Amino acid sequence: MLDAKILRDRPSEVLSIYRERLFDDAAAELAQSALSLDDKRRNLLQAADELKAKRNNASQLIGREKDADKRAALIKDMESVKIEIAGLDAQLTETEGVLDKLLLQLPNLPDPEVPTGRSDAENSVVRTEGKLFEFAFAPKPHWEIGESLGIIDFDRGVKISGSRFYVLKGAGAQLQRALISWMLDVHLDQGYTEIYPPFMVKEICLYGTGNLPKFGENLYRDAEEDFYFVPTAEVPVTNLYRDEILDGEQLPIRHVAYSACFRREKLAAGRDTRGMKRGHQFDKVEMVQFVRPEDSKQALQGLLSDAEAILQKLELPYRVIRMCTGDLSFAACEKFDLEVFSPGVNEWLEVSSCSNFGDFQARRAQIRYRPGKDKKDKPRFVHTLNGSGLALPRTVIAILENYQQADGSVRVPAVLRPYLRGREVI
Repeated sequence: MLDAKILRDRPSEVLSIYRERLFDDAAAELAQSALSLDDKRRNLLQAADELKAKRNNASQLIGREKDADKRAALIKDMESVKIEIAGLDAQLTETEGVLDKLLLQLPNLPDPEVPTGRSDAENSVVRTEGKLFEFAFAPKPHWEIGESLGIIDFDRGVKISGSRFYVLKGAGAQLQRALISWMLDVHLDQGYTEIYPPFMVKEICLYGTGNLPKFGENLYRDAEEDFYFVPTAEVPVTNLYRDEILDGEQLPIRHVAYSACFRREKLAAGRDTRGMKRGHQFDKVEMVQFVRPEDSKQALQGLLSDAEAILQKLELPYRVIRMCTGDLSFAACEKFDLEVFSPGVNEWLEVSSCSNFGDFQARRAQIRYRPGKDKKDKPRFVHTLNGSGLALPRTVIAILENYQQADGSVRVPAVLRPYLRGREVI
């Protein structure tokens, strides 16, 4: 959530950022409405405070007044003041409720170092790592490889669940499970603590991470209970510390979690329908960090490096993309993507987004820390970060397409063989 104080103290700057850096006129209009409501809130608060001071002074006079008639007159005068105060308090509560809803719809402000751009077309390639695989034959897409090897069954996935679902079987299922276990182990060696979170969360958790209210149409939910299926493990892991004040000596806190992820994926008809590239359900290993504000920019680079290590160990060619302002997520103030090259589909596929949210999520979820050992120290909001380490479907795609051989088989990357009972080829 955007700090209302920033909006109040620097309104022209915030409105300019929304219009000229994020190219989001709707956000600018919401911010303008929030400013007006904030002015109204402060005026109501001032008026209510003045009346409450008047009431308190009158109460003291009533207490000192000995004459019964005069006491009765003072008490009668205060009845109208009490009614006015109640009316102002009701208006204040209503105004604050509407203001809070507006603030929840405002996107985070980009870090000053983030390049300005309107869309993903203006993202920049920071660097490319690894060599593209060379083939003496035309590389096949993963859906042809998977079907010919009998390790991916698209038809039965559609039969039991519908479009954008598939079944992994045999070595395909084992490859998926091996990747999850291996990636978790790599991140544990990097210093993360593993979490196995629930895959369903309360609505308030999605407000905390910024998935609600803006992206409700992309979420799956239980129709009768207050449960949402998680779109990523970022949601339950970030909310582990919701409404808590952490000891500053605990920071940084670094967690890694595997979860199934569920997203509605409302896309244009026919887009990315072949294969496993986009589905309503997929697996992902997610890294989440809670750090002191002064450490978050450095933490983002460390998070990016931790995600890159997975691709490096798999010996897959990839590139690092710096997102421009127009392609930042709603909650991020700075973001880098990792894209791996898949020769069968001839595309760079995003397998990780590494983001710094500043205090945006912490403010929504009320995650704070005490800077010093003195309990009188005023708590501050932590900064949160998260990054995929990695998203499974596209990592599987990259392995199948890059490690395919002329006879239709697929070599298993060396680091995964111990997790596949020594299997070298699928």
